[in-house]
Amino acid sequence: MYPPRTTGFFAHPRVRKALLSIGRLAGKGGEGRVPALTIALIAAQAILYAFVASGGPPGVDALIHWGAKSGPLVTDAGQGWRLLSANLLHRDALHLGLNLLVFAGVGTAVERACRWWDYVALLAVSGLATMAGSLWWSPTVSVGASGWVFGCVGALLVLGRRGRGEARGARPGWFSGENALPTVLVFLWLGWTSVGVDNAGHMGGLMAGLLVGVLLRSRAWGAGGVRAAALVGLAGLGAAVVVMERSRWRVEHDDGFGVAVSLPDGWRREEDGQGRRAFSNGLKGLGRATLTAEAIEAGEPGDGSAQAQHFLDASLVPGRAGPEGHTVSAGAVEPASLGGRPAQRIRAELDGVGGRTHLVAWFVPRGEWVYRIVFTWPQAYPAYARVVERMTADVRFEEPASLRVARARALLVPGVAGPLRELGLALRRWGLPADAVEPLASAVRLAPTQVDTRVELARAYFESGQVEAGCHAAAEARVYGPSDTGALEAGVRCALARGDTAEALLRLEEARRVDPRDARLRAAEGALKAAVEGPERSPPRR
Repeated sequence: MYPPRTTGFFAHPRVRKALLSIGRLAGKGGEGRVPALTIALIAAQAILYAFVASGGPPGVDALIHWGAKSGPLVTDAGQGWRLLSANLLHRDALHLGLNLLVFAGVGTAVERACRWWDYVALLAVSGLATMAGSLWWSPTVSVGASGWVFGCVGALLVLGRRGRGEARGARPGWFSGENALPTVLVFLWLGWTSVGVDNAGHMGGLMAGLLVGVLLRSRAWGAGGVRAAALVGLAGLGAAVVVMERSRWRVEHDDGFGVAVSLPDGWRREEDGQGRRAFSNGLKGLGRATLTAEAIEAGEPGDGSAQAQHFLDASLVPGRAGPEGHTVSAGAVEPASLGGRPAQRIRAELDGVGGRTHLVAWFVPRGEWVYRIVFTWPQAYPAYARVVERMTADVRFEEPASLRVARARALLVPGVAGPLRELGLALRRWGLPADAVEPLASAVRLAPTQVDTRVELARAYFESGQVEAGCHAAAEARVYGPSDTGALEAGVRCALARGDTAEALLRLEEARRVDPRDARLRAAEGALKAAVEGPERSPPRR
């Protein structure tokens, strides 16, 4: 995330002289009336800044906490009120002082020229337009009252010209279009050539001020309360349209692993340093929400509970730091469903970079793979729970690219054993063993001496529940490859499928003698011995 932007750039040395001139001219804009509303707003901003910055210049988290414009919190969490509250906040004392100096000048001129409800309407409309324009351009954090400044300047440009020649009432003639336009253009140019300035917000405030200046009446032209209220309503409607437009969702596809997840359009890809697909709402502290996803190669079909338990034991140990913070508490692995598929789920609470954080992790098996999908969201913004619920409900599992390529090759080169074998292998590995039987059986008929194809056929039978057919295919693989470890392992699977663990252990020991350096076979032998000997060593229950 970028540093917080401001809707003021008046710290620039080339505009300080212009600011002081505006301040001196403020006293010439009316008939000596006390600008009570302008004074009250200046005092409110100063008091608010003193409170927020009591421990030093406020950081991003403090500004967000007190109501800064933050795209994700407006669009995802529905906090549209930030489009108004952000106008009251400031990044540091210099930002505050210079904004209030110029606001004192132009705000006083407008308040003396217009009725109070017109002035309130102008501030409301320009404030909404400023932050709506900022939101439309960028979701980054933005604060500052210079949107009000540009709104007042825009209104004075119009009211100054309309008031020329009037013999009665307060007229801001000192700020007519001819006098003010060069200053406005200089301000805009300096903004576009400076770093960290919310130029979209400035343009929104200026355009709103010009529009309000055209439609509202000065003090000399009488009442306009209904028109002022209508303008505020229209501005609110326009801001709502911008928020809705920025609240769109998109579908993020991982074609390699065949999974699709819906995300708010403002979420962006992040690099987590471990090769996982990672997305976040862009916030680094308070309000941060994330999604990470990866496919874990399990090697054997399962229900995902082993991977879930490993994640629980390795990454969610209470008191230990993890990628998103220190674990406070973690629940047990529980069965669930995601995207229409059986899954395992873990819920946890973390102390994250932005405070207490919720975490929910899903483990979804698919053939020899297990998808791990992890959501985190801030406890301080419970509306994010609905965002996560929608993302969870919209998870879809699609056909991965490797399976589509295998299908295409089998269709383009019919009657060839190689493409049929690759198709069967892909179908089995992606959790479709029943569909894999036909292409693998065809590949065996075309190339009967290929032991690895017979082994794959046996596995497809076993994984689809056809035990006897699988044992027959394993026996034939042993005939064509008596010393092939894959064929021997197929015999182990046959014995296990029939419930004969002793026979399975004998077959596995035979395979180990053929290839004693195979770490996978060694681990399988150890696990099977533990399973056989475990019940015998366990003491009787009382």
